[in-house]
This record gives sequence, C-alpha cells and structure tokens, in this order.
Amino acid sequence: MLNNLFIFFVALYMVIKGSTMATKYAGRLAMGFHLSKYTVGFIIVAVISILPETFIAINSAIAGVPSFGLGMLFGSNIADLTLIFAILVLYAGRSLRVESKILKNHTVFPFLLLLPLILGLDGYFSRLEGVALIVAGGIFYFVTLRSGRNGEPAPRDKTGRYESLCMLLISMVVLLVGAHFTVTSASSLANNLGINPILIGMLVVGLGTTMPELFFSLKSIKREDDSLAIGDLLGTVLADATIVVGILALMNPFAFPQKIIYITGSFMVVASFVLFRFMRSGRTLTRQEVFLLFVFWLVFALVEFIANS
Repeated sequence: MLNNLFIFFVALYMVIKGSTMATKYAGRLAMGFHLSKYTVGFIIVAVISILPETFIAINSAIAGVPSFGLGMLFGSNIADLTLIFAILVLYAGRSLRVESKILKNHTVFPFLLLLPLILGLDGYFSRLEGVALIVAGGIFYFVTLRSGRNGEPAPRDKTGRYESLCMLLISMVVLLVGAHFTVTSASSLANNLGINPILIGMLVVGLGTTMPELFFSLKSIKREDDSLAIGDLLGTVLADATIVVGILALMNPFAFPQKIIYITGSFMVVASFVLFRFMRSGRTLTRQEVFLLFVFWLVFALVEFIANS
C-alpha cells in the first residue's frame, strides 16, 4: 500500500506541475493575439487548464473505470466554483470585480451545466450524447470567441513565442505521464483502503486538478486582472462539464452510478447558480459571499464521503 501511495502522490505532483507549466506558457502565447483579458482567461488558458482532467478522464476510460473520471470532473468543477473562488478573494484581501460582460455572456452558463445531468439521468452516456455535449460546449466557446476582441486587452508578454511553445509541449508530456499513473495508482490505493475509487477522484484528484487555474488566477489577482482569473475558472468548469465529458463518451460509451448525477451533479449546478447570484449582487464577489461558498464545498465533501463510504 505504501508503494501505491508514493506512486499516487508523485503522479499527482507531475499532473499539478505539468498543468501549471502548461497554463503559464499557454497564457504567454495567448497574450500576443490581441484578445481581451476575459477571453484569454475563459478560452485560451481554460482550454489548457482542462488538460489534467482530460488526460485523467481518458486514462480512466482506458483502464476500465470511467466513473472515476466522471466523478473527478464534477468534483473538480465544484471546487472551482466554490473553494477556489474563496481562496482568490481571501488572497486578494478585497472583493473581486465582475465585468458586466461576464454576466451578460453567461446568462445560460448554469443551464449548460444542466445538460450532462439531463443526458446522464439514466446512468449512461452514449456516443450521440457525447457529440451533443461537445457541440454545445463548442458553440458556447465559438460565440464567446467572436466577441473576444472587445474589452480591455490582455497584457503582452515578452517571452519568445517559440520558447513558450517548447515549454508548453514539454509540460504536456509531463502531464500525460502523470495522468496515467494517477489513475492506476489511485485505483490500487482505493482497493487497498477498501473505499470507492470515485471518492478519491472527487475529493483528492479533483482538488489536485484545480491547481493550474488556481495558480494562474492567483497571479492574475496579484496584477488586479480579475477578469482573467474569473474567465479562467468559468471556462474550465464549462469545458469539463461539456467537452471533456463528451470526449469521454465519444471514445467509449459508459455506464456509471446514478448517484454521481443525483448528488455530485446537483451540487455542481447549484454551486453555479449560487456563484452567479453572488456575482450579480453589486457586480462583486465579497468575503462574506465566498465564506458561504467555502461552507458549500465542505457540505459537498461531507455528503460525498457519507454517500461513498
């Protein structure tokens, strides 16, 4: 068991390190294309931020435990919508400013998160449903990208494009290797401990895969680029819930415990509605509001632990 535990944490470290590097250098590449701060965060950096979840989900499907990947995706999203936002506000020591454009463009955001829940009510994702999720996510990203040249431009980065591209490719290799061993070691560890692998996916691996967007957002907050931070988190959540789940189903249609939809999925959707309700109140996200988001995440973790023990 100690051997599996060691491999698990080394692999998870590789996922965190590789994805953090990928997010950093993707952001540097993206900032040279005259896009707005919000669009760089929501689309470019968010696409890179979902790599750890994508690689782990694909590896879980190949290993024959797709439920591990699905639980990890939803658990990661809940952490992004609650715990990570709470950390950002506490780190900033002030309220986060929310652009009116974000609220306008994301009126349908919580409802899009409902789509994988509706399609997965029967405990099964087919290839057709996978295509529907990918198309839905793709259309939303396309519409957002079309309006992405409006707004305050992202700051230029002085790092050479070729250097950033090489570092991006290296970090993706590290990430891919780490993702493979994360799935295999987590499954073995769960068997040794006699617990459901899905629980490890939701609460341990799910938290680990939020590190890229957390570190990128912390740096953005330090520069007072709130739109970059918010865009990255929201973009990651949407891509995980639609495109990544869709890819998983398209590769290999799979059945899963329906409680992932009823419990984890419901927490994810409710978290998005609560977050947007808070962001619309004065177009800021205050300390009092993120404290409630933190409590929401604790309740989620407790419920999942009871349901999967």
